[in-house]
Amino acid sequence: MPKVHLIQHDGTQLTLEADDGKSLMQTAVAAGVHGIVGECGGSAMCATCHVYVQEPWLQKLPEPLATELEMLECTADERRPESRLSCQIKLSPQLDGLTVRLPSTQ
Repeated sequence: MPKVHLIQHDGTQLTLEADDGKSLMQTAVAAGVHGIVGECGGSAMCATCHVYVQEPWLQKLPEPLATELEMLECTADERRPESRLSCQIKLSPQLDGLTVRLPSTQ
């Protein structure tokens, strides 16, 4: 089970164990993480699961699809080069230790 680290806007860090194959958004919502909404349920249609992926993890993720890039234009908080939708990040043993920061608002 990969572990993921979420750093909330106030600096509080949460560590979650994730099921292999689940998305980061599914894992965070199931754990009741404040700051990940996931209104669309993971179909990359709302941008309410926006996160900032920390290095070196950003380079280990697949390139975002066009639909994700389009939704990242609609984030409530600042879009940055490390912005991704957590619903599009599928967790696996290769991502054990993944660290993301949550924006101040969704």
